[in-house]
Amino acid sequence: MSKRTGSANNGAAPKTSVTEEPSYNKQKDLLSSATGHFSLLKALHMADYITELNGACGILSIFSSLRYCLGDPSDKANLYIALAFLPFGLFFDFMDGRVARWRKKSSMMGQELDSLADLISFGLAPACVAFTIGLRTTLDHVFLAVFVLCGLTRLARFNVTASSGNIPKDASGKASYFEGTPIPTTLGLDAMMAYWVSQGWVLDQVPGGVWFEGSALEFHPIVALFLVHGCLMCSKTLHVPKP
Repeated sequence: MSKRTGSANNGAAPKTSVTEEPSYNKQKDLLSSATGHFSLLKALHMADYITELNGACGILSIFSSLRYCLGDPSDKANLYIALAFLPFGLFFDFMDGRVARWRKKSSMMGQELDSLADLISFGLAPACVAFTIGLRTTLDHVFLAVFVLCGLTRLARFNVTASSGNIPKDASGKASYFEGTPIPTTLGLDAMMAYWVSQGWVLDQVPGGVWFEGSALEFHPIVALFLVHGCLMCSKTLHVPKP
């Protein structure tokens, strides 16, 4: 989750907010224009297009998960493809911030795009993979939904705190730490699920088995890992240093 708003001063001049940047003003004018063809495409910066690729990776991962559910369970090709798209999402998530700083062009729209793309690639897509490999009971769905909502809430909080100045910043203007674990850390869960798939631990063979099977409380205890990770993302007291 790369921060794409503003830059820090050196202590001698007042900090310039993102709304005062010429690139942002141009983008705002294009977005508010009532006429003109392809005005939205013209308003996007290069970094925004890279962010779109992050979101595309998450969407394609979800589609691959759905294709596995509709196909032969013994053919795990689509499951591997669904998992493979997610590290590429992280790559594009890393690159959009680098490109924005390199070109000195950032905007509120870029910040919102970044959070929405992260929610798809690192929240919804991993939850879909978890469903695909076998976490399919009613309680599993509830826990996975909580996991995604924790990611949503964590990203919204990041956008608010990043612009409020409540978090200390270094000389380059970047926040010195994350509040809670960043949502891309869900790739750890993706790596775990990839290992399960490689071992054939899917569907009826999911590690940990099923508790309260046949009852309304039936669930896979392994889904608790997603719930714990969601809580860590929303933590206020857990400070993760930024690289």
